[in-house]
Amino acid sequence: MKKKQLTKTQQKRVGIAAIAIAIIATALIIWLAGVPLVKFASEPEKFRRWVNDSGIWSRFAYIGMVILQVIIAVLPGEPFEIAAGYAFGAVEGTILCIIASTLGSVMVFLLVRYFGVPLVEVFFPEEKLKKLKFLKTTPKRDMIFFIIFTIPGTPKDLLCYFTGLTDIKFSLWLLICSLGRLPSIITSTVGGDALGTSNYWFAVAVFAVTMVISLIGLLIYKRICSKHEKQ
Repeated sequence: MKKKQLTKTQQKRVGIAAIAIAIIATALIIWLAGVPLVKFASEPEKFRRWVNDSGIWSRFAYIGMVILQVIIAVLPGEPFEIAAGYAFGAVEGTILCIIASTLGSVMVFLLVRYFGVPLVEVFFPEEKLKKLKFLKTTPKRDMIFFIIFTIPGTPKDLLCYFTGLTDIKFSLWLLICSLGRLPSIITSTVGGDALGTSNYWFAVAVFAVTMVISLIGLLIYKRICSKHEKQ
């Protein structure tokens, strides 16, 4: 017995319903889990006490938190990175952040490869995606991806989702999303570690330099996008 094929109108309705369900589910996750997690990570002393009380399990829980943050792209990543430096120290905090953010980026990449544009548009408006269309055709795409990912302040969560829409090789993406995040993560965890050891002046200096680099990075990103839009 042949399965009944859906008409184009029915397919469109199913697609709209799926996107609506995804938006509602995402909103609920953000409200019930995302917001409390960001608030928790934004209280470093409370976070460190929890780490000390939970032992090894706090590491796995932290990795899960960061993976959730990467997938739910509207959640800020900086509080989690600073909290990692504060609670785990600069070295361990950096390692945990890299592992977690890489796993989250890989999950996003695979999900977008499967669900396509409708999933990306749950988190990002069409206008932002149009600005990155040049990355699908430019011969320097891979290099541009790596450069943008390396510079602190660039919208890495947007790039994570957009990359899944391109034909970039998975192995190359794995390299970019892991090594490319290092500069941003290191500055945050080092600053968090300085706060944890009461080295406040050094922490202020690290965050001030990071802020300046991030602003410059954001300007570079916007310039790259506007340059290719004109072309």
